Amino acid sequence: MSWAAVLTLGVGTYLLRLVGIVLRDRMTVPERVERYLDLAATALLVALVATATLTEGGGFAGWARPAGVLVGAVAAWRRVPFVLVVVLAAATTAGLRILGVP
Repeated sequence: MSWAAVLTLGVGTYLLRLVGIVLRDRMTVPERVERYLDLAATALLVALVATATLTEGGGFAGWARPAGVLVGAVAAWRRVPFVLVVVLAAATTAGLRILGVP
């Protein structure tokens, strides 16, 4: 996925949220639709992370990168400082690649 696509999706998500704030008092959206809009942003971010984690050049990226992302996710979940999350994820991916894991 190119940076232009990521930026476009990010701007689209931001504008979607901005429109909600601007039009909040001017129109009524059913509660069910509001819930779906909130879930859509989360689903979009999860899809971006999954695509960036699992694919490279149109194929599977190998097991080292998903393992690094998993270690980073667990570290973030355990509320480890962000710098350490990044270092743990990168070190896991690099270590697995040194060991020959694709």
